[in-house]
Amino acid sequence: MASHDDKIASSTSEKQLHSSQGQQFEDRTISVKDWAAHTFEDIPGQLWSYFVSLFPIATWIYRYNLTWMVGDIIAGLTVGAVVVPQSMSYAILASLSAEYGLYSSFIGVFIYCFFATSKDVTIGPVAVMSLEVAKVIAHVKEVTGDKYSNPEIATCLAFICGVICLGIGLMRAGFILEFIPAPAVAGFMTGSAFTIASTQIPALFGISKKYVNSRESAYKVIINTLKNLGRTKLDAAFGLSALFALYFVRWGFERLGKRYPKYKRTFFFMNVMRNGIVVIVVTLAAWLTCRNDGKTKRIAILKDVPRGFQHVGPLRIDSELLSAMASQIPVATIILLLEHIAIAKSFGRINDYKIVPDQELIAIGVTNVIGNFFNAYPATGSFSRTALKSKSGVRTPAAGIITGILVLLALYALTDAFYWIPMSGLAAVIIHAVTDLMSPPRQLYVFWRVQPIEAIIFLVAVFVTIFSNIENGIYWAIASSAALLLYRIARPRGHFLGRLRLSDGRATRDIWVPVSKRLLNPSVALTPPPPGVIVFRPTESFTYPNSSTQVDLIVDEVKRTTKRGLANAFPTLGDRPWNDPGPRGGFSAAEIAADKRPILHAIVLDFSAVASIDTTGVQCLVDTRRQLSKYANRDVEFHFANIISPWVRRSLLAGGFGAGQPRAAAWAPDVAEVVPGLAVSVNADSTTTTEGASALARFRAYLGSDAHKDRRFHRDDNYEDLEREAATEGQREWGPALGADTPFFHVDIPDLSRLAWEDEKHEKGLEVKPQVSVGSSSGAS
Repeated sequence: MASHDDKIASSTSEKQLHSSQGQQFEDRTISVKDWAAHTFEDIPGQLWSYFVSLFPIATWIYRYNLTWMVGDIIAGLTVGAVVVPQSMSYAILASLSAEYGLYSSFIGVFIYCFFATSKDVTIGPVAVMSLEVAKVIAHVKEVTGDKYSNPEIATCLAFICGVICLGIGLMRAGFILEFIPAPAVAGFMTGSAFTIASTQIPALFGISKKYVNSRESAYKVIINTLKNLGRTKLDAAFGLSALFALYFVRWGFERLGKRYPKYKRTFFFMNVMRNGIVVIVVTLAAWLTCRNDGKTKRIAILKDVPRGFQHVGPLRIDSELLSAMASQIPVATIILLLEHIAIAKSFGRINDYKIVPDQELIAIGVTNVIGNFFNAYPATGSFSRTALKSKSGVRTPAAGIITGILVLLALYALTDAFYWIPMSGLAAVIIHAVTDLMSPPRQLYVFWRVQPIEAIIFLVAVFVTIFSNIENGIYWAIASSAALLLYRIARPRGHFLGRLRLSDGRATRDIWVPVSKRLLNPSVALTPPPPGVIVFRPTESFTYPNSSTQVDLIVDEVKRTTKRGLANAFPTLGDRPWNDPGPRGGFSAAEIAADKRPILHAIVLDFSAVASIDTTGVQCLVDTRRQLSKYANRDVEFHFANIISPWVRRSLLAGGFGAGQPRAAAWAPDVAEVVPGLAVSVNADSTTTTEGASALARFRAYLGSDAHKDRRFHRDDNYEDLEREAATEGQREWGPALGADTPFFHVDIPDLSRLAWEDEKHEKGLEVKPQVSVGSSSGAS
């Protein structure tokens, strides 16, 4: 009992284009051939595009010019002045010698520019990854003893993490990182930054490692440091002075920049140099203090840093080493990926360009794989140096080459000067750098306003990282985020809709809105759907985690707002189901007459938010149709509006929806029988042979079909038909918007008030002439 009243205006030329179809337009169903024809349309061209995409430098290097070069040189030198002291500090944090930080910095900035899609990101040693490397080294040492040196363990870790990142990038599987939301990452980074700062406090005060174990949880490190403050040495004078100077210089130049905007850029570059200048000053002070000391110095200093690449050689890796670090590889890889992608995306949005996460993973992977030949330890994107590079006016990723040259110069020309750098000064550099990674307290309030549950995830991630360790902080962030995502998918909040009339004083129009009025003025008047019609809008895809929940909402609403088609469907107490709470003797005539609820006619599902539907979802709809038809004692119509995917349409057609209403249960197919053969079948024996022959004929016709060549379902970003000038009103004709063979699919929520009118006529004993017979596949207006 349905007709297609959905029509659209078309120009005369469009009408002539489809003149053979006329008013009887019948759409075809998408097939696997359509997908294959689009996916494998031009394999050589796709392979070439894939190869070119691996080297983004090829898309811009031929346009390189003098203006870009000036910007890159300034940014490269600026970052280089910061990366040298930072990288040595981070190497010490990773339980390595200072030169390994320089190795990682050189390889990171030099290799990345050839594979980068971000002009701002600077790859090299970072604080969080360095702390994790130190933990991995300690873990491997506990398992294997002194069989492997610290650099061998760190380099092997870089190689394994690099291979994993490279594999994920080459397979274009970088989307998996999207499953960890920003609040979880922020919580982990804040807790990690606090942990790193706590590990440097003993070195800042010169307290020996035998009194404070900096590998313990952050809160234990702080407590033990406070207990041993009496063991503070002269190092504290250098460390605290350096830390105060770093913050004071930054505060002073930022204040001057605001007060004198004309010289803001000059003050910015002067501010950038604070790390190098402070390290030079405390190094000079350390030399003046300790130059006459013997082998035992009054303060801890960096001492010998080998000139050049002294540790270049093949990677030592074997099964025992891999087995010892296997449990630590997932956490190290996640840190490597998360920090880099988060930074790259953030600065891409700030500076209005798009990064390619898969390509960024390839860049990280190649950098760490090649780095193992230079004994580099794991490198990833640095937040502080990336921000600095962006503010310096970098123009292209080639700025990394300039930074690499500066690091190379430091390796070959400045190593003698590094001897006198005080360890407490390097601790101050680390503390100053990582505090920028901590989210301010106001961020928790922002998360709470946006989504309270994510604010809780953020806060718990911070405390788990501080009071346990970085690994548990990461696992909590991932597990809680995944649980929240699965809950949102499995428990969607669909909406039952009513009609709202809007007016601007000149014209009126009707829209369908949730009857709950949660976002509407509570006093507005909504017109409910016609009696016996339920309009429901799912808010998620109709898939196996949530399909049962959504159809349960529909069934509950049907039983609340409509009555059974046969009031006393169970004449005796023995016939009544065990879970039916009805009266023992059935309903009286007075009770039946008093129930003014209508009998269910139709379910309208607005699929505008349903991007996909799977077999379980279709089977739930099939079961629901059977259940409601039995409840209403009639064939209940299922209408679908605003279907946005041809694959959703295909799935619904496979479930027997769209074309008409089934008269017999055998016509309504089960698409996922729990117990095969359990469903009701009518004349199954007599139809088996015929259906088998028909299916074989359809399969042969499908194999020989070339319908996919019309490119009907190919994605195309060129919407020429939308950009053409609209035809004049006199040239327009009307045609069907959807295929005439699917009268129960609509471009918008249909008006089904005719169903209530037909019921009223039936009750009065008047003849009602159907518009389209039940189950018909033809007949569109």
